[in-house]
Amino acid sequence: MITKGFKFGMMLQLAVGPLCLLVFKSAGSGGFGQGLLVMAAVALVDAFYITLAAAGAAKFLQNGSMKNTVKIIGGLILIFFGLDIPLGILGFSILPGFRLFQTGGTDSVFVKGLLMTASNPLTILFWSGVLSGQIVENKLTNRQVFEYGCGCVLSTVFFMSLIAFAGSVVGTFLPDFLIKTLNFAIGLVIAGYGVKLLTKKV
Repeated sequence: MITKGFKFGMMLQLAVGPLCLLVFKSAGSGGFGQGLLVMAAVALVDAFYITLAAAGAAKFLQNGSMKNTVKIIGGLILIFFGLDIPLGILGFSILPGFRLFQTGGTDSVFVKGLLMTASNPLTILFWSGVLSGQIVENKLTNRQVFEYGCGCVLSTVFFMSLIAFAGSVVGTFLPDFLIKTLNFAIGLVIAGYGVKLLTKKV
C-alpha cells in the first residue's frame, strides 16, 4: 500500500502548485538546505491533513459557511505571501519578520512553508474522498490506510527534494538579476493561486 500511495502522490505532484514554486524559489535564493526546510514543512502538514482525513475530520468542513471561511483565509495567505516576494525584491515588505527573499532566515522559511501548506484546509475533504474510495474499493484495514497515507507523504518528500535540488542548481549558475526576476515572477504566480482560490466556487 505504501507503493500505491507513493504512485498516487507522485501523480498529484505533477500538477505544479504554489508550494512547489516556493520550494524552488527558496532553494534558488538560499541553497538546497532552505529548499529542504520548506519541503519538510509541506510534508509535515500533508501528513497532518491526511491523518485528520482518515480520522473523519472532513465532516467538520462539510458546512458551506465553514468552507467559505477557510477558502477566504487560505486565499489571503497565498496572496500576502506571494506579493511579499516581489515587494521584498523592491525593498518593501507587507509581512515584516517573514521576508522570504532574505536568505538567512531559515526559521522564517520553514514557518512560511507551514502556513502556506496549511492555507487550504479544504484539502482535508480531498484526502477524505481519496481514502474513503480506497477503503471501499480495496477493503483496506486501518494499517493499510496508514501505509497508503505514508506513501503519499513520501511522494511529497521525494518530489519536493528534487525540486529543491533543481532550484539550488539554478541558483548557483544564474546571475543575481535573473534570480531576482525569476523570484519576482514566482511571487506573482503564488499570489495568483490565492486569487484563484478566493474566486473559486465551493
